[in-house]
Amino acid sequence: MPDPATREATGSSLVSRNPLNGDVIQHYPALTEQELEARILRASTAFAQWKSEPFAARKQVLTNIAAALREQKEHLAQLMATEMGKPVKEGVAETEKAAWCAEFYAENAEGFLADETLASDAANSYVCYRPLGTILGILPWNAPLWLAFRFLAPALMAGNTCVMKHDPHVQGSALGIEAAFRSAGAPDDIMVNLCIDNSQVETAIRHPGIAAISFTGSSRSGALAAATAAAEIKPAVLELGGSDPCIIMADADLEKAADVAVLSRIINAGQSCIAAKRVIVEAPVYDRMLDLLKARLEKLRMGDPRDPQTDIGPIARADLRENLHRQVTRTVAEGARCLLGGELPEGDGYFYPTTLLADVTPGMCAFTEETFGPVLCVGRADSFEDALIQANDTEYGLGASIWTASRAYIEQAVEELQAGQVAVNGIVKTDPRLPSGGIKKSGYGRELGPHGIREFVNTKQIWIA
Repeated sequence: MPDPATREATGSSLVSRNPLNGDVIQHYPALTEQELEARILRASTAFAQWKSEPFAARKQVLTNIAAALREQKEHLAQLMATEMGKPVKEGVAETEKAAWCAEFYAENAEGFLADETLASDAANSYVCYRPLGTILGILPWNAPLWLAFRFLAPALMAGNTCVMKHDPHVQGSALGIEAAFRSAGAPDDIMVNLCIDNSQVETAIRHPGIAAISFTGSSRSGALAAATAAAEIKPAVLELGGSDPCIIMADADLEKAADVAVLSRIINAGQSCIAAKRVIVEAPVYDRMLDLLKARLEKLRMGDPRDPQTDIGPIARADLRENLHRQVTRTVAEGARCLLGGELPEGDGYFYPTTLLADVTPGMCAFTEETFGPVLCVGRADSFEDALIQANDTEYGLGASIWTASRAYIEQAVEELQAGQVAVNGIVKTDPRLPSGGIKKSGYGRELGPHGIREFVNTKQIWIA
C-alpha cells in the first residue's frame, strides 16, 4: 500500500504531477496551522447538529451525494486519470462504486445501529450505538473516490462528522469530492477537506476535536499514525499493506483462475492493496498456468489513461516506479525467471510493462515485499500443505484466495489462511455489504458491512432497574 503522506514540496504548497508525462498539474497551498485548527473546529462544531438529525435526514443527504457523484463521474474519472494514472474506464467504475457505498449505508445504517436488547438482572438492559464525534480519515492516492467514501459513508450515517486528509497528489479529486457534497446540498462542514503537509498530520490527530482516525496507507506510516492515536487514547482503524497469495490447485478451473488472477493483479496498473500479488500453483499444472497467465498479460494495452481503450496506465509517481523496478531486478538476480516485461520503457511518463516472474520462492524480494505495480509473481507448490505454508509466509494478512474443486481443501484453507478475507474460486474485492480489513502488518479494525459502521460509535450499555 502506498504512503498517503508522501509529497513533493515547493514552499508551502503541495504539488500534483501528471504521471503520463511528469508535468506539474497544479500547486495547492498547504493549510497553515491556524487554518488546520479552524477547519477541524468547523467539523467538530457541526457535529452537535448532525448527530441529532434522524436517520431519515442523513439518508437523504447521502442519497443526494450519491446522485451527485454519478452526475460527475466522467469528470471525476478524468481527474483520477490525470492525477494518478487510473484508466478512465476504471475511474468511472470507481465513482459508481463510491456512489453505491453511499447508497448502501443510507439504506442500511439504521438497521446496523439498532438498539440490541440483552438479558440481565435489570428490568431492561440493552446496547445502543451512538456517534463518537469528528473522525479524521487519512487516505492514499490509489483509489481517491472509493477509499474516501468507504470511510465517509458509514461514519456520516452513524452521525459523526468527518475531516478528510487526502493524499497531496490527488487534491483535485479531493476538491471533486467537496464539490459533490456542495452540489448535493449537504449541511455545511459535515465533511471538511484538509490540504496539509505530512508534518501536520500528527497535529491533526492530536487535535482535541478529533475523536478517532481511519488510516489507509503503508504499514510504516500506519504504525506512526496508530502510535500517535494511541498516545491520545483515540481509536483507530488501519488498512495497510498487503502481499496477497492466490493458491491454484491442479483440480481448479485453470482458465477462469488465470482470468481472475490477471484481472486482480492489473487493476489500477497493479496499484491495489488487495491485488493477487503471489500466485502459488500446484506443481502438476505449474507450466500450464504460466502459459495461461502470459497469454493474458500479453494482450493488455498500456497507454494514455484518458483513452477508453487503455488497460494499464502509468505508475502514479517516478519513485514508485523506481522501487518496483528494483524489486523486479533483485528478484531476477535471486533466481526468478522473467517471462514478460521487466524492462523500464523509454520515453515520457512513469510506465511499467506488465511483468511475469516465474519460479519465485520464499525469501525472494518480490515474495517478501509488497509489489505495487503490474508485476505478477508465480511460484510452485509441491502439495496443498506446501501451498498453505507459502501463502502464510508473509508479514501481511490482508486478503487471500484459493482455486480448487476440493471441498476438503476449501474448508482447510478457510480455516488456516492468515488473512482478513478469503475468496474461494473468485476475486478478493471490497464490497460495501461485507467487512474488509487485515491482520498482522496489514492493520486492524474493519471497514464496510455492519462491522465497519460500528468501528466509530460508542457501544453504550444501558441498565435500567
